Amino acid sequence: MRDLAALNQELVDTGAFVFSAGLCPPGTATVVRLAEGEVLLTDGPFTEGKEHLGGFTVITAPDLDAALKWARRLAATTTLPIEVRPLQG
Repeated sequence: MRDLAALNQELVDTGAFVFSAGLCPPGTATVVRLAEGEVLLTDGPFTEGKEHLGGFTVITAPDLDAALKWARRLAATTTLPIEVRPLQG
């Protein structure tokens, strides 16, 4: 966690940091979906799998290469898979 805090501080110091947050475990999820005109609520994650989204970090980067550079650092620091995806907007 100390290494992650240091990397997050570097993101802040370079102006790349926008927002990050951890998420509660998948079992705390409630899925809301429309099915046949009705809104249904179901407990738990919407998919079964060994991996789940544990948190996210939003950064600003001039291009994909810069974002991937940060993602490599995050993967090395956390030892977890990192998905990189642009925001719509």
